[in-house]
Amino acid sequence: MSKEQLTKSSPRESQKAAPQLSKWLFYLALLPAIWGVCAWQGWAWWSWASAAPKIAETSTSPGDGAAVSIQIPPGTSSQQIGQDLEAAGLIRSAGAWDMWARWLTMQNRDGGFKAGTYQLSPTQPLSAVAEKIWKGEVAQQSFTIPEGWSMQQMSAYFEAQGFFPAKDFMAAASQVPYAQYPWLPSGLPHLEGFLYPDTYQLDGDAISPEAVIKQMLDRFERLALPVYQKNQNNTKFSLKEWVTLASIVEKEAVVAIERNLISGVFNNRLKNNMPLGSDPTVEYALGIRQTKEKPLTFKQVETPSPYNTYINVGLPPTPIASPGIASLEATLAPENTEYLYFMARYDGTHIFSRTLAEHNAAVAKIDQKVRSGQ
Repeated sequence: MSKEQLTKSSPRESQKAAPQLSKWLFYLALLPAIWGVCAWQGWAWWSWASAAPKIAETSTSPGDGAAVSIQIPPGTSSQQIGQDLEAAGLIRSAGAWDMWARWLTMQNRDGGFKAGTYQLSPTQPLSAVAEKIWKGEVAQQSFTIPEGWSMQQMSAYFEAQGFFPAKDFMAAASQVPYAQYPWLPSGLPHLEGFLYPDTYQLDGDAISPEAVIKQMLDRFERLALPVYQKNQNNTKFSLKEWVTLASIVEKEAVVAIERNLISGVFNNRLKNNMPLGSDPTVEYALGIRQTKEKPLTFKQVETPSPYNTYINVGLPPTPIASPGIASLEATLAPENTEYLYFMARYDGTHIFSRTLAEHNAAVAKIDQKVRSGQ
């Protein structure tokens, strides 16, 4: 090819290159837009996938936002947790869960997803659900033991709540843990009276008779024991005697204003070597509970038992219930009184008497009101 031919072909090649360059410039200009669309779609998906499955404010069904109990067994993989959460309706996407789990791991955060039973709400976003399981914020169960309850009542309550069988609690409460609580009086047949009445919380996976008893003994040790230790030199009662008398005061006193007065009456009877004559001790011995319509009978009151304070002088062998702090304090600070008797009016208050004749008159008066339906 001659120089002339070479010169003539150059313009055509230049014309060919121009459209190709324009095409590449077009693609380069389009690429950011494509990236933007992909990023927007990815973000839109993530926003959907990580959001709460249900919005509490717009839920129409009453149970839409209710917490769901889910158990994560030990050794469960992060992937399996995500699948379980998605199946339970607690997250929208197991895939999003896996991405978030990797993100948590990449942050070099200590720990990991922890086994346990959790109460999770479908109104929580994925990040909140993950955070709760990562930190091990397992579900807690609360229980309340009222003042004046016996171990028998507690055991029935725990069984009714579905915690554990009543017999398991009674068996555990018959094992006195002297090694952990050396201050417990020696020779106790069970823990009656020392299981402090209060409201408690336990991890859902830690509900057992032993765990419940430990919490209650810990609470007695922290709240009740110091009250006795502070006043130990000013009372004639041993620790067991103190709790025993306080348990009777707890069962007898209904209104707070009478608590110290009832304690004073019992102290007077003990000083005079008189039987305490307390109905709740007979009820405890027989495993019954009297009512206004069905009071204790003479036969029941005369039934022999170490707990029957109508026929035995002094205190029963053990407490008959769990006294609260007010009754424990009242037992250490009895009211100075001449009263030796009291009779329930069945409205929470009592008629107090100095002599047996006054007491019998009060009993007759109350019986007459009961028979007349007043």
